[in-house]
Amino acid sequence: MTVNPFLVKNVVRTYDQHQDTGRRIARFKKYMDRAGQGDSVSISKEAKRRQLVEKVAREIVDNLIGSDSTNPVVRDIKQQLMSEFGGDMVFRYPADGSGLQVLKKTEQGVSELTNGQKDVFMRRLWEIALSRVNETML
Repeated sequence: MTVNPFLVKNVVRTYDQHQDTGRRIARFKKYMDRAGQGDSVSISKEAKRRQLVEKVAREIVDNLIGSDSTNPVVRDIKQQLMSEFGGDMVFRYPADGSGLQVLKKTEQGVSELTNGQKDVFMRRLWEIALSRVNETML
């Protein structure tokens, strides 16, 4: 089998072009790193972890509490809330998009929490979600 010299030259020329491009990109990258050194922000591992815990807790509170999730963390949070606030709680998102609606089952039927009760409940929900996610996160 013979190899055409033109093809060999073409491969070598392409290789040289890639090498030149790589060097040019490396120089540009080094220049950009030096130019942006004053703008870099670094946070501690603990702060990154805290941000991640808050993000996961927000996801649980916003999306999973009102759903029929079988997630063990969500189930534990609901159980703790129900034990602290006495009785069965029903969580739902109304169709009008007004946010999480918290209903309490009583002997008289189902009643919605008042604004003061709901504020206390939501604050406690956030605290429990944060601590539970913090415990379970590696």
